[in-house]
Amino acid sequence: MPEITRSRIGIDTYLAPSGSLADTLILKALETAVENCIAASETRLIIDFVHVPTVSSQVLDLLLNWRTLLLEKGGTLTIVNANAIILDVFNITEVIKYIHIVNRDNLGAATPLQPTSVPLQHQRLGDMLVAENLVTLDKIDKAYQLQSSTGKRLGAILIEKGWVSEIDLLKVLGKQLGIPYIYLRQGLWDPSTVKLIDKDICQRLKVLPLFKVNKRLFIATSDPQDLRALDEIKHRTGLAIKPVLAKNEDIVRQFNDSSSADNLNVADYLSDLEEDFEVVASQISEDYATIDELSSGSPVINLINALIQRAIRDGASDIHIEPARKKSRIRFRIDGVLYEVMNPSIDMYPALISRLKVMANLDISERRLPQDGRIQVNTQGRVVDLRFSSLPGIFGEKIVLRVLDKNKSLLDIDKLDMSLENQASFIRLLKRSHGLILVTGPTGSGKTTTLYAAINYLNSIEKSIVTIEDPVEYQVDIVNQNQVKDMIGLTFAKILKHVLRQDPDIVMIGEIREKETAEIAVQAALTGHLVLSTLHTNESTGAIARLIEMGVEPYLLSSSLIGVIAQRLVRTICQECKTSYVAGPEEINKYGWQDKGQVRLLKGRGCPICYDSGYKGRMATHEILNVNSGLQKLMVTSPSQDELANYVKLTGMKTLFDDGMERVLQGKTTIEEVSRVVSYE
Repeated sequence: MPEITRSRIGIDTYLAPSGSLADTLILKALETAVENCIAASETRLIIDFVHVPTVSSQVLDLLLNWRTLLLEKGGTLTIVNANAIILDVFNITEVIKYIHIVNRDNLGAATPLQPTSVPLQHQRLGDMLVAENLVTLDKIDKAYQLQSSTGKRLGAILIEKGWVSEIDLLKVLGKQLGIPYIYLRQGLWDPSTVKLIDKDICQRLKVLPLFKVNKRLFIATSDPQDLRALDEIKHRTGLAIKPVLAKNEDIVRQFNDSSSADNLNVADYLSDLEEDFEVVASQISEDYATIDELSSGSPVINLINALIQRAIRDGASDIHIEPARKKSRIRFRIDGVLYEVMNPSIDMYPALISRLKVMANLDISERRLPQDGRIQVNTQGRVVDLRFSSLPGIFGEKIVLRVLDKNKSLLDIDKLDMSLENQASFIRLLKRSHGLILVTGPTGSGKTTTLYAAINYLNSIEKSIVTIEDPVEYQVDIVNQNQVKDMIGLTFAKILKHVLRQDPDIVMIGEIREKETAEIAVQAALTGHLVLSTLHTNESTGAIARLIEMGVEPYLLSSSLIGVIAQRLVRTICQECKTSYVAGPEEINKYGWQDKGQVRLLKGRGCPICYDSGYKGRMATHEILNVNSGLQKLMVTSPSQDELANYVKLTGMKTLFDDGMERVLQGKTTIEEVSRVVSYE
């Protein structure tokens, strides 16, 4: 959980959160800090918002509750150094009426913020506009005449005629009615509050829900006198409605921005940038430096840096940055699923791509051909590698950044989520002196992680271990790691030939892609080496069929292959929002749980921490095929996939689905997730 800076100055206690208080984890940390202060009888609290970019409705409710609790104990609550967006939020939600809020001007003098003025309903709107020198008395008289003949509102007539701008009219109308006027922008609405009213209704009534505070719903509208609309919203939500004035154009624009599911504010990224971020070993040429100088006056650099920080913090494995016809899109792949996080302006997109190419030391002028590169950043006390890939499309280049966070790598065989039975079987295979062990599964199923864990388990000063990888993702001590370079002809097969002359005990091949590599790997296994590699197949038996299809002689394969591990990654249930339920008769019968009595399972309801998915984190399911004499005899006959599947079915091998359903019964994942990832017949 994020830490909240806490310090004492005299009788005052300062709390300084860092990051958006719309973030559940940061808000929880602040709530805990306030509770600890009150428990320690520290009742004069000052919360410093200098590093807080945005707030949520929940924060505002908490501030009011803390203020009441502190007053009861003879204390006070003061907010200092809030930015312009948050000050506007405090004003429109009337929090300013109850909490002492101090802002600092350029000279550093502390000045209390004042609430919105009282209404002036005894004054006519036309008279107020004339008094403000916004329109002449003659035009007001003409507007009144048109109002009597057409029935339109005075303000609508003045705007249609171009005699008063909409902004000036709304400001004066706000003074008349005692309603605040705001320049509506991101940060002035809470995404969770927007969802309180159906999108179609918001569009029809031309309103945007902003915040829900103390059973009151604050909505942006350009027509606060439309009582029919306000009554409909009150009836639908059961909340007291408080209108806030804003331009209709701004309401429409912000509504469109809020319509993207799980959309995060650009303001959050620009303001929530931590200082401990550095691009490592970026050798920028003079041309690139010029671009940096141009970008330094814009939010591009900060946005990219904060975006990477957020991806690392949220545990994203990939960042997708892609253009469309009218907007760009940024998505994070978290636990194998893509979530849209923001939509930068399409005008900003070329600058974002150029900045990333600068960081990856690539040619920013080349937009026609795909490019690959590497970015290394130092953030949050550790070095993280990003693999850059660009692909030209009809609307521009799409960029994907693969996040390789070494701190989150599982280089321990005890952390592979294997069942005790599968782990024991896997270790028995690794203790063999020679033979071929294959790990299979689709892209992104954790095959490389399993290989690294195996190498880490086998690693010792008495053994010579050599790896051939494309690329080398994690560096392991003592192990001799080699990078494939296809551009100069340094392929898997070529390196493998030379590796076998280096007196290795154990050889890890990142992937068997073609016949030559497969044949050399089999020969190495036959000549006294333990060889580990991966294949892209769906089941463990598919590895045997695939190697035979590649042209490996069946009799050689039967003598060299000792085991195949197939695996998948399934999402685990979010611990913050998990709930239990009893499995129904249909599920009991379908999965053969009749002898287990009442089966209680878990699932996630969805919460901000898990992006409302109900899942947080992933674990692996496995099936391990041990090659015995019966399977060796079958392999010699060049069996089909079906023949191999029928054989292992007769042996009673635990399949991927069986292993997954055991995790369901243990309350770690759900039936739906296992069925989604693992095919079942």
